[in-house]
Amino acid sequence: MPVTLLTHPLIQHKLTILRDIETGVKVFREVVGEMATLMCYEAMRELPLKDVKVMTPVAEANVKALAGKKLALVPILRAGLGMVDGILTLIPSAKVAHIGLYRDPETLEAVEYYCKMPPDIAERDCFILDPMLATGNTAVEAARFLKEAGARSIKLLTILSAPPGIGKMEKAHPDVDIITCAIDGHLNDHGYIVPGLGDAGDRIFGTK
Repeated sequence: MPVTLLTHPLIQHKLTILRDIETGVKVFREVVGEMATLMCYEAMRELPLKDVKVMTPVAEANVKALAGKKLALVPILRAGLGMVDGILTLIPSAKVAHIGLYRDPETLEAVEYYCKMPPDIAERDCFILDPMLATGNTAVEAARFLKEAGARSIKLLTILSAPPGIGKMEKAHPDVDIITCAIDGHLNDHGYIVPGLGDAGDRIFGTK
């Protein structure tokens, strides 16, 4: 299970904005979307191309275009919703599935409350979206749901990760690639990434 760490200066600068406790809801939400757009370039690096011909204002050109591969964005509710629009700006034809999972505050285990996928999910390259990979419990469950629905190509896009979550994903789903912008040191007793950026869902939607 490859872990791709994105170190581009723009990404690292925007991650610093997200970490800052002084960053308000509006800016936090916008920057999450901007980071998702930047991450999209790396996540879609292996999309197949085909040869096409177009007529420019000057002459006919032999050029490249996407080969029509079907894509699905799979945000884990609710924080993952903050990453969807940033990717749809680049790939507006992608379909969007929704997986509702929350982390039980006592056990830290993932609890499902909603799941809705396109009927052809098995034919699509799937990109799980979640700003945080902490304990890994929700990401593991999301990947399991996709596989049970027939999905065979799955990647996880997460802004911030911690070793326990990476380790849990590697054990449960070694075939799911992880693309992340930073790997922090550890989790605290509440399962939060340290130093982290707090609760991404609360900061995106202003609920805390």
